[in-house]
Amino acid sequence: MVEIKTNESLELMRAAGRVVAQALEAARKAAAPGVTPRALDTAAREVLSAAGAESPFLGYRPQWAPVPFPATVCVSVNDAIVHGIPGDEPLRDGDLVSIDCGAVLKGWVGDAAVSFTVGRARPQDTRLIETAEAALAAGIAAAVVGNRIGDIAHAVGRVCRGAGYGIPDGFGGHGVGRTMHEDPGVPNEGRPGRGMVLRHGMVLAIEPMLIAGGGDDHYTGRDGWTVRTLDASRAAHTEHTVAITDDGPRILTSL
Repeated sequence: MVEIKTNESLELMRAAGRVVAQALEAARKAAAPGVTPRALDTAAREVLSAAGAESPFLGYRPQWAPVPFPATVCVSVNDAIVHGIPGDEPLRDGDLVSIDCGAVLKGWVGDAAVSFTVGRARPQDTRLIETAEAALAAGIAAAVVGNRIGDIAHAVGRVCRGAGYGIPDGFGGHGVGRTMHEDPGVPNEGRPGRGMVLRHGMVLAIEPMLIAGGGDDHYTGRDGWTVRTLDASRAAHTEHTVAITDDGPRILTSL
């Protein structure tokens, strides 16, 4: 069931989304060669704590997970697409890092992700990240009243495929509200004009995931969480929580 949020609820979700944006900014600023992903998790956790928010990631255990997720944020490095567990292996110059963060504030959730390079960026990584950001922008632009879920999926997929990148099977965006994952699902590829009609008050997490090698295949690592590219090529992940409104799409997870 898709919950239609009131305007008051959207304001509360905006507050949660702002905390997410602040946490992502803190984690990104902390990232540098020699710094561990665990330190990025600490930076984000401190922001959430100061705001009186909690992480919907910490302790989260979907049916397929062997153990609850043990951190505040996901930190996925290089060939890791999503769900990376922040560990103690120091980041290196040129690493491609994706951070996914959520916050629960006064019962409402925000969810967003960003990809960036630590230190000196390789041109191919810059292009991958810029394409992920362009795909997210295209998906948001399609998130208007009267469009359908398929219009968002088509917009995202067209940018990704047009640049020659792969899209991992089985992963995409989702509804957001009182919990992190709600209906409807928002694929990263699809046919326009198909799926649920978008209405004022719907809130969606739109989250492109791109595989540099061009394939769609992936596997889950030994930790039971980290999803990696099968061809060992690098990946990028971007995400915003977006409200569908009569005045156009509203990004809830910006600063």
